[in-house]
Amino acid sequence: MLESNPQPPSTPAQRLETSAPTATKAGFDFTAHMRSMIEDAVSRLPELHHIDLNRVAITFSQARKRVTHGLFATLTPMRFENGARTGLRNGRRWRVQEIQGPDKQEMLYILSFYLPRFMDVDFQEKLVTIFHELWHISPEFNGDLRRHPGRCYAHTHSQREYDARMAILASKWLRCQPPECRYQFLKYRFQELQSRYGRIYGLHVTHPKLIPVD
Repeated sequence: MLESNPQPPSTPAQRLETSAPTATKAGFDFTAHMRSMIEDAVSRLPELHHIDLNRVAITFSQARKRVTHGLFATLTPMRFENGARTGLRNGRRWRVQEIQGPDKQEMLYILSFYLPRFMDVDFQEKLVTIFHELWHISPEFNGDLRRHPGRCYAHTHSQREYDARMAILASKWLRCQPPECRYQFLKYRFQELQSRYGRIYGLHVTHPKLIPVD
């Protein structure tokens, strides 16, 4: 059973509330545990030191079909190219609906995991997926994506090579010997996690809207 802590949209911004990880027979806070794991990775790996997790909303979405193919996770940038607050689409200028954190800080990225699909792949693939999405965050941390040379600016010319690099990054993090409690939950499949803790819940936000500027 999946349960969300929905954040009702307001105008013009959505407000988020985060929580500390909890795991009891009453339930498992997936997004809080995911945040704890990512905080550890960001603190240990110089390649990720540019990421300010206070401005990254970590959420989950429910996958429509119980299959092991399709999207496992997505990173949504909250600004346009080079961190611009507005951008042109179809001849009109737009801005992205703002999302604010608990301290009214503006969120620059939304990192969302699709459940139960994400939890139903093996441990290594979960780690590659997490680092895959984190690597999309611009080194300037300006709300835009990391842009590689060429037409395929998001994944370079080969997504396979991109993911192979992420596997190396994941292995580097594990060699730093992070506390196992930070990532133990990733070793379970969704039903196993549910059997241990009951309901699975976490932060869920409405996808931000594009708002016309003019």
